[in-house]
Amino acid sequence: MSSLKFLQKTDYLWEIPQEGKMRVPGRIYASKKMLNSIRADNAPDQVCNVAHLPGIVNYSLAMPDIHWGYGFSIGGVAAFDLDEGIISPGGVGYDINCGVRLLKTSLNRKDVSGHIKKIIDLLFQSIPTGVGSKGALRITHNELKRVMLDGAKWATDKGFGDASNLEFIEENGQMPGADPATVSERAMDRGTPQLGTLGSGNHFVELQYVDKIYDHDAATTLGLTEDQVTLTIHTGSRGFGYQICDDSIKKMLRASEKYDIYLPDKQLCCAPIRSPEGKEYLAAMACAINYAFANRQVISHWACESLESALGFSKGTIKFQLVYEVAHNIAKEETHLVDKKPVKLLVHRKGATRAFGPGSHDVPEKYRKIGQPVLIPGDMGRYSYVLSGTEGAMNETFGSTCHGAGRLLSRHKAIDAAKGRSIFRELEDIGIYVRSTGKKTLAEEMPEAYKDVSDVVDAVTGAGISNKIARLKPLGVIKG
Repeated sequence: MSSLKFLQKTDYLWEIPQEGKMRVPGRIYASKKMLNSIRADNAPDQVCNVAHLPGIVNYSLAMPDIHWGYGFSIGGVAAFDLDEGIISPGGVGYDINCGVRLLKTSLNRKDVSGHIKKIIDLLFQSIPTGVGSKGALRITHNELKRVMLDGAKWATDKGFGDASNLEFIEENGQMPGADPATVSERAMDRGTPQLGTLGSGNHFVELQYVDKIYDHDAATTLGLTEDQVTLTIHTGSRGFGYQICDDSIKKMLRASEKYDIYLPDKQLCCAPIRSPEGKEYLAAMACAINYAFANRQVISHWACESLESALGFSKGTIKFQLVYEVAHNIAKEETHLVDKKPVKLLVHRKGATRAFGPGSHDVPEKYRKIGQPVLIPGDMGRYSYVLSGTEGAMNETFGSTCHGAGRLLSRHKAIDAAKGRSIFRELEDIGIYVRSTGKKTLAEEMPEAYKDVSDVVDAVTGAGISNKIARLKPLGVIKG
């Protein structure tokens, strides 16, 4: 249990006072109900550790899905001055640009009733899952360099989906500043066979339907209606991004010493943003970001084909449209108001989602009046949510909000809790058909391993940093 002092600022905001070498206070968004489980983790201490880093602006922040991570807590957000601040791989994470995309379909829930098992079985056959999984794509190192530069556009150019969807991806699916020369041969070797694969852990493809609408005007803008069938895809940059992070951490440990940066935790190793080491990491990170955008685009294409095939439809019968795609583990240069003045900052989001408010030019024009769509996946046994960004998020959190339910049990504890149980059968009993590479994955990812996503969503909407639009309920899922 953390011994830190928590000062209640509002019903959904808690502040950890600035002490010692902390440069700013820490702030955690959560309800009082959630605070005990948050304090039981070491994650609040990580919020304080981040507050020690040079150039940090305003606060070290954490969302209500906060839990312990490498360096930054998962759910951590921090913005840094471009001249005085740092870039830290621990503030982005190993799975660079782990993210979520939501597709709406022209199907109604009754259209897939009685076909769920067939759909999920075909998705499982079509999309490689699990640790070290390799895809049907075979690309060369030279082709991989194009992926690093072009992101989702590479995939649509190759016939994986429609280029008209690119505007509904964060950064339009193509992060600028990527430089393949900064990526190691080892990362290239890991990346070439894994494009178009789901991976392991909490990654998934889920067949859902719109269960409830909270904001009818916003839902209409997004084209969502009750009982509409949707697909959600959650995965990232696979072993490619992991290797880039691993390579970078070794360099950043040396850079932290070179630039005499005080680190309360070596996992926060970093370099000044403007330094050669900082620029090199940002360029390599952008390569992994674009790989993840391409990966989700390819998987999305195969998922759509599988759904049509499972229902016996010819290609093009079902209308698919990308609602939006968000990135989680990412650092980006953005302009935010600091002391009422626009300032360019480098914003780290580690297991957090960008949530820009209405009127932002970084939001697709079609959605600009409601703010950026925010996709919050729950665990495979509960709900997922569609939210939107708000002016409150722009004012308080550098346009950021939560990214999911957030782990409550470690994977080891979840496996212990699942002993003697059939998680597959328990989920099937509540109408959710699941396929995974093994029983261990289901045990690690069982619903009780996560916070109730409804509590997380209530906290960010209660705090005014998100707006609730719709709730999605799972019908079936494939897990990594």
